[in-house]
Amino acid sequence: MRKLTLAVVPILVVALFVAVLNPFDGGRPAFGQTPTPIKHVVVFYQENRTFDNVLGAFCNSTSPPRCDGATKGKISDGTTIKLRVARDSINDIDHTPAAQQRAIDGGKMDGFNKNYGCTKPRHYACYSTYQKSGIPNVWALASAFAVSDRTFALSPVPSWGAHLELVTGLLDGFYGSKPARLSDGSSTGPGWGCNSGRVDPWSVTGKPPYTKEPSCVPAPIGSTASAAEPAAVQKSPVKWVPTIMDSLTAAGDTWKIYGTSPSWLICPTFADCWYSHEVTNVVNTNQVLSDAAAGTLPNFSILTPQGGVNGDTSQHPPASMIVGDNWIGQVVSAIENGPDWDSTAILLTWDDCGCFYDHVPPPAGSGFGLRVPMILISPYAKPGYTDSNVASFGSILAFSEQVLGLASLNRVDASSYNYLNAFDFTQKPLPPVPMVTTREPARSKANIAAHPPNPDDPT
Repeated sequence: MRKLTLAVVPILVVALFVAVLNPFDGGRPAFGQTPTPIKHVVVFYQENRTFDNVLGAFCNSTSPPRCDGATKGKISDGTTIKLRVARDSINDIDHTPAAQQRAIDGGKMDGFNKNYGCTKPRHYACYSTYQKSGIPNVWALASAFAVSDRTFALSPVPSWGAHLELVTGLLDGFYGSKPARLSDGSSTGPGWGCNSGRVDPWSVTGKPPYTKEPSCVPAPIGSTASAAEPAAVQKSPVKWVPTIMDSLTAAGDTWKIYGTSPSWLICPTFADCWYSHEVTNVVNTNQVLSDAAAGTLPNFSILTPQGGVNGDTSQHPPASMIVGDNWIGQVVSAIENGPDWDSTAILLTWDDCGCFYDHVPPPAGSGFGLRVPMILISPYAKPGYTDSNVASFGSILAFSEQVLGLASLNRVDASSYNYLNAFDFTQKPLPPVPMVTTREPARSKANIAAHPPNPDDPT
């Protein structure tokens, strides 16, 4: 059974305690003491790409290079090969925690070709980078706004762990892999969270030996949500940890998670979200367009993709990169041309490596995963600026907490760089950047039809 802790206090009171008394706020001003024009933070969370895969060619399209991107890469025999022009649709590549560690190879960054889907017989498919024609909207946004070329995943984990860390800064003892079905076949719900009946390796320390526990962060004991948890979750030794959603609720700020895929919705991983009124803050992906047009964006939102065979906007292989780029353009255009543009920051990133090649090793001893693209889009982003401060997904929390006046959740976000060097809140607001719509290649449609995404594995 879970031990009785501070979490016996009802959820909103606990969250308020976190917001007011958290001792790890790193000395950053809270509650608007350092006001900025930013009232809306949109975390645009795409799927499965590295920095070099998305922006390697972009960085090298200028002389001198705009940012630190590669056009060549190392394979495990020490050979350097050219990064091919990335195809719009590519079959999935192993990006489990073990695969990511193989790719990193202790910082040598030469083990990517050892992973399934990127071996020599597969023509080193993960050694690739997109040209402007393959990602015209992403390229335009990176050109006009600020780019971080040192943002890393917090851990070498695929989507479930990355989404868990996005809102807490922690894995909470979990291994962070894709939650597994139970051997007796009793897994019931969709997705991977509290309602799925699935499990993930867990330990108090987050290191072996592990036990298999429900892939769910239990609600505080005594809360309404706790009473609604499945029996297996009520017996779980996993501890409740606060999320940024808790901080926002306690502060009276609004928030939403836009999405359709049950595996990417984030809320189902947290019992105090899924089994409480907070679940009403989870809305359809497309609602972000109407909210942007109406000027009703919440203070904080996470935009997760639409998955599936038809209209997959995730850019998760084998999904079309162009379809995802069109979606990025559609959303950014709606926000740019809506009433909230002058008070919005969009943090466009991808949740894990995929596991495509990247040449920059994670900082030694950090425990970080691979480097991911990060484009900082706002009227107050420094135009054409490259921010090379070491950052992580904890930096998304740090930025959001800084501009919205929230205290840090824990040591991770308290110690994370907050991207503020990439912004100038005194500059004349930047105008909208025109977005385009590109036709999906017929070859991509054929490849996706021949290799449809596994609905049980959108990692």
